[in-house]
Amino acid sequence: MALRILVADDHEVVRRGLCVLLESHDGWKVCGEAADGRDAVEKTKQLKPDIVILDIGMPNLNGLAAARQILQNEPRQRILILTITESEQVVREVLEVGARGFVLKSDAARDLLAAVDALQQHRTFFTSQVGEMVLNGYLQGSHKAPTLPTLTPREREIVQLLAEGKSTKEVASMLDLSVKTAETHRSNIMRKLNIHSVSELVLYAIRNNIIQAEVLGLPPASAGSAA
Repeated sequence: MALRILVADDHEVVRRGLCVLLESHDGWKVCGEAADGRDAVEKTKQLKPDIVILDIGMPNLNGLAAARQILQNEPRQRILILTITESEQVVREVLEVGARGFVLKSDAARDLLAAVDALQQHRTFFTSQVGEMVLNGYLQGSHKAPTLPTLTPREREIVQLLAEGKSTKEVASMLDLSVKTAETHRSNIMRKLNIHSVSELVLYAIRNNIIQAEVLGLPPASAGSAA
């Protein structure tokens, strides 16, 4: 039986390239594609793929948030994250969310097939640098005190949508909330994070990997200079 794979990436050219690469492997089939995180969650429910590949920087719901929802629905689902960086914070979040590994987008042509093969064999896949990070830091626990309160999964969803430019009314509609409830969430988030404007919220979202600068149409350097 063919290994069934769902591919989620908001860039159509990248997504199609990934699909072509995956289907070049004998016995593998791309059973579905998604252009954002919310679509990926729904198609995972519908199609029940063996492996889900999620881009970390998708609109509406990013890859990490989508992974959380998918694993909440099906804890045994095998998930591979695509990311443009292997910073310690990203590594930590990928591990905490329960994904089986990740591949740098810049290395996908070289590493993607090996990563999917590892997941097919019920193993994990991380680069050697990430393995070193895990040994040196993650398993020993963080030595840094958190600088900001932790957001709930729902609050992270709302932060992403607001940072992407959605209005409170649009957020309410997308999340099936009343406008009043969405406004309450927004006020609570701003107070919790001690943030007073949408521009500050955007910077928080970029710094904490809720969105990536490219989602907003900004060059990557802009995110770095803002941090």
